[in-house]
Amino acid sequence: QVQLVESGGGLVQPGESLNISCVASGIALRGYVMAWYRQAPGKERELVARISPIYRTYGTTNYADPVKGRFTISRDDAKNTAYLQMNSLKTEDAAVYYCNAKMLNYDYWGQGTQVSVSS
Repeated sequence: QVQLVESGGGLVQPGESLNISCVASGIALRGYVMAWYRQAPGKERELVARISPIYRTYGTTNYADPVKGRFTISRDDAKNTAYLQMNSLKTEDAAVYYCNAKMLNYDYWGQGTQVSVSS
């Protein structure tokens, strides 16, 4: 059974940082494109950041414009884990953050972790 489990969310003040993690079981992440999405209340789920497999594609990263320069996606395939370091958080970053692993026809999602940003 494949599981992606996010953790590390919480409540922070504007300007603070959070590092959220996604641990996979049942699959080996090394061949997967890993991504973080987020969904705020009343809004559609949106892509935040993506990282390609390290082998062949060297872990190329892509970011949504609102998070460029503030968020960093990374992966540790030895730990079967992906991360999202979020710095200088803004109130508009508040959302449920979801981990996604995709390879060919395989597409897996985590259950999400809540990130709240409020003063």
